Amino acid sequence: MTYLKLWFVRRFISILPFMFTPFRKNFVKHWLPIEVAPLIILVGGIVSGGAWYLSRTAMGPTIQWTKSNPTPWNTIEPNQGTKLLEVNQKFEKKWSRDKF
Repeated sequence: MTYLKLWFVRRFISILPFMFTPFRKNFVKHWLPIEVAPLIILVGGIVSGGAWYLSRTAMGPTIQWTKSNPTPWNTIEPNQGTKLLEVNQKFEKKWSRDKF
């Protein structure tokens, strides 16, 4: 077992008694009712999906981040795919931006 795993297990075991205190039960009962759980999961999924898509779009070949490469789309070779999903097309490589 690595040191980090051992530290995490010790930390979790030390916090475990406080997870079932009356304060926590009272907090969950009044501030986090069970009816809100699907809403939290849904909103969390939508926000994380939106953040993923925004980051993917920002790293696309048509976005210019620096003046050193004013036309980043010219570095794409004919055998590279740039889309999220290519239907009926076979590309040898997937294009990716190395850095901002």
